[in-house]
Amino acid sequence: MKSNQSIVIERLQQAQNAHDLEVLLACFAPNFQGNHPLYPERGFKGIEDVPKNWSVIFHNIPDFHSQLFRLAVEGDTTGAEWYWFGTHRDGSQFGMRGVPILGIQADQIEWARLYMEPV
Repeated sequence: MKSNQSIVIERLQQAQNAHDLEVLLACFAPNFQGNHPLYPERGFKGIEDVPKNWSVIFHNIPDFHSQLFRLAVEGDTTGAEWYWFGTHRDGSQFGMRGVPILGIQADQIEWARLYMEPV
C-alpha cells in the first residue's frame, strides 16, 4: 500500500510532466514555505510563488520533464531524488538534479528544503 506522501509525490511528478499548474498547485498547502539552504535569497513563504515559479519553468523549458529516482518516507518527512531536464527556448540544455526534503501532511506539501543543483 502506498503512503500518502508517495501519492502526493506521484501527483506532483504527473503535474510537472503534464505542465499542469492547477494539479501542481493542489499538491501544496496554502501556507507552504520553501527554502533553499544553499541559496537563502530564493526562499519564499506562501503558495503564491509556486505557480509563478513553475509557469516560468514551463514557459522557458517547453519540454520540461521530471524523473524521480528514489523516494524515502519517514513519518511526515519525505526525501525525493529528482532529475529535471529539458531544452530552453534558445536551444540550450536544462538539467537539475538533487533531493528536496518535504514535509507532507493532509495530502499536501507544507514545507520544502530544496537541494537542487544544475548538472
